[in-house]
Formats: sequence, structure tokens, C-alpha cells
Amino acid sequence: MSELSEGQKLSKELFYEKRNFFLTASEKEIAQCFSFAEDYKSFLNKSKTEREACQTAVQIAKNNGFKEFRFGDKLKVGDKRFFVNRDKSVVVFKIGKNNLEDKGIKILGAHIDSPRIDLKQNPVYEQDGFCLFKTHYYGGIKKYQWTTIPLALHGVVVLKDGKRVYVSVGEDENDPIFYITDLLPHLGAKQMALNGENIITGEQLNVIVGGMPFNDDKVLNKIKLNILKILNDKYGICEEDFLSSELSVVPAFKAKDIGLDRVFIGAYGHDDKSCAYPALMATINSKSDDTIMALLVDKEEVGSEGNTGMKSKVYEDLIDEIAISFNCNIRKVRANSRCLSADVTSCYDPTFANSFDATIFEKSNSAIISCGACINKFTGARGKSGANDASCELVGEIRKAFLKDNVVWQTAELGAVDIGGGGTIAKFVASLNIDTIDIGVPVISMHAPYELISKGDLYSTYKAFSAFLK
Repeated sequence: MSELSEGQKLSKELFYEKRNFFLTASEKEIAQCFSFAEDYKSFLNKSKTEREACQTAVQIAKNNGFKEFRFGDKLKVGDKRFFVNRDKSVVVFKIGKNNLEDKGIKILGAHIDSPRIDLKQNPVYEQDGFCLFKTHYYGGIKKYQWTTIPLALHGVVVLKDGKRVYVSVGEDENDPIFYITDLLPHLGAKQMALNGENIITGEQLNVIVGGMPFNDDKVLNKIKLNILKILNDKYGICEEDFLSSELSVVPAFKAKDIGLDRVFIGAYGHDDKSCAYPALMATINSKSDDTIMALLVDKEEVGSEGNTGMKSKVYEDLIDEIAISFNCNIRKVRANSRCLSADVTSCYDPTFANSFDATIFEKSNSAIISCGACINKFTGARGKSGANDASCELVGEIRKAFLKDNVVWQTAELGAVDIGGGGTIAKFVASLNIDTIDIGVPVISMHAPYELISKGDLYSTYKAFSAFLK
């Protein structure tokens, strides 16, 4: 092999290039990556709603020796605890031996809600041979993507006697599925001339649930009655019980490998469970001497609102409760804490690199598939509006930790300037005087019913979280 020229040596030393995980990892690490992906796919298939993700995370925590925490419990060094907030979010934490005031808490914050289609509170109606559900979509979706795909019904209904009934139909191989129609192309010329936002409207996202009439000529709405009878026989539900329900239709697809080499994973809910699962497992597996925490929260897709979203005071209260347990100054604990806001980012898509007479991605500042966990120093939109813009000191601190553990990582913005934009929970954590930065898995077709990620990026994100917690 010929010796490198002076320019080649200097270029190698001074230039920055992103690294593909699969070109840098050993065979052993690639095997670990693929094994981690299998566990992640299992988590996804059990966790299509925030309630299910919360329940699954709690079970994983329990299986690893964590016990439930309630406000007022006295904590001690070595405790492994989890806190459940209204069955929609969960916080998993370990109490380390290092001084809380000096070291603060190392926090991994992710969300476990995903874009979906919710049933309205009075959803059931019959029309022209169908029984259907009226819906109201949740989060940012392209509505036309949700037509003509298999859908499952998930959620909880509180009956008039206060009993909670859990519903899941469409996941088992022998279950029926649900369906939203679209217009055939032969009659769709005017529809296809519409703006994409209006190809399918929100009020057209009606879910077909049945078509068999109840055999009684004296009854109107025979198909609706038959559907309500089926629900009543199985779950004890009557129509009024929908008033106190949280029911959603989500894609019935299972998480599957994509490509002949099985490098990619296709699934519903990569945003943001591809960050929530690594955050959970990094916290559970960590042997850090610091106090560490994984926040798996709700409502990020609608602005982190409500008492289960990141704006809720309950998470601040929990951090303060930990500080109080050790007679620590709350302000010092927060000021010395660090948080990785673990949320996905857009991945460079060569098919749409320059589309619609605009530069969608600025490639040198875009996340490239399989090049590792992606740091977004800032999110927001246009002039960084609504952004938590992390300090260069924090980036340097994280960079040092990743270098020490040979983490494959990259940085990006969410699309070209004046084109992209998005938000995470980062700014809400930062408002507690906690240094915070966004990091996550690059996603192709984000917010679609079936998204794509790289196993290399998923595993690199787990490694990044583990390095941060050390």
C-alpha cells in the first residue's frame, strides 16, 4: 500500500466525515445490534398506544427489579424505582451514590404517544349499508395515508359503573380489522386536483366497522344495533359508554425487517418509541454512580399539553421529591442536571432531496441513514422559533462522552432553512434550568402509518444514551 501524501494525511486529520455504523462496527457489535432490534420490534408490537407503551415499560422495569414509587416514599442510595402518571406516562429512575447537588440527575426524556386516529365521543352511525365510526385525528398526519390500510382498534372504555374495559381488536391473526375508504381513480379526477391537505378531509376519516343487519324489521339502524350488540356481548359496552372512552384506530401492521439484508425496520410508531425503548433499556442496564432517569411522557405530538405531557408539573415535582429525600438544595440539583431530549429527526431521503421546486434537505446538515444517533443542537422552525438551542459547551461535553465509548453519531437540522421545523420536549425540560439537547434516531417517512429506521441508528442511539449515563 502506498504511503499517504501530506495532503491526504492532513485531510484525514482535519476533515469531518460521517461514519456508517455497519462499516465501523465489528461483527460482534453488528450481531448485538440485530439482537437489540428484535427486542425493540417486540416492544413496538405490544405498545401501539401510550397506555400500552406505559404498561409494557412498567413490566420491563418490574422484571429488572424496579419497584413503584409514590410521592412521600423515602428514597435511599441504590433504589430502583418507577413512577406511573395516570397510566399514560412512566418515569424509571435509579438513585446513585454520587452527590445529587454536585452531579444532578442525568435524564433521558422521550415520548410514547404517536400520531393516530381517535374515535369521537359519539362515534357510531349507520349509513347506506355500513356501520361506521366518526373520528378526530391526533397529531400531524397526512390524512390520505390512512385510507385503504388495515387498522386495529385499541383503547379503554369506562362503563357507567366505573369499571374500565380494555379493547384491542385487529392485532391477532384471526381478528377482523378496520378500514377507511378512498375514492377509486376512475372517479377521482377532481379529488386528485385538490391540494394534498384536502385529498382526504378530517371528516372523511370514517372507519368501517360492520355491515350485518340485526334481524328485526321493527328496528331502525339494524347494522348499528348489531355492532353495538357485538360490543356489548364481548365488552359490556353500550353506546353511551363511548362518552367516557379513549379509543383509537392505529395501523394493524407488525414491525418487520425491510430489505434483503434486513438492515432496516418498518413499523408504526418509530416516532418516538425508537428513542423511548433505548432510553428505557439504557437506564435499566446502566451501572452509573449518578442518579439517572428515563422520562417516557405523553402528548408530545399535540404540544406536550395536559397533565401527562411534559408541560405537567408532575415531572418537576418528581425531580424535586428526589432532591428532598436527600436534603438537597432543589435549585442546585436542577442546575447541575443534564438531559438528552430523546426524539427522532428527519432522515435524508434521496428520492425527495430536491422536490417541488425546493431544496427539502440541505445534505451536509441532514441525518444520513445508518450514520448513527443524531444530535439536533436546535429544533424549532425558520429563525429557530420555539427552539431549545443547546450551548456549545453541552455539545462538547456530550461529544467527549461519545468519543470515549466509540459511539457512531452525527448532527443535523430538521430540513432546509425556511422549509423544515419541528418541536420536542427539550424546551420544557430546559425551562427547569436543566441543560438539554435533542438527540434521536433518523426516520424516513416520519408520521406515516409505517415508518422506516436503520437498526444501526437504533443501536447507536442506545449506545449514546448508555455513554451519557456513565
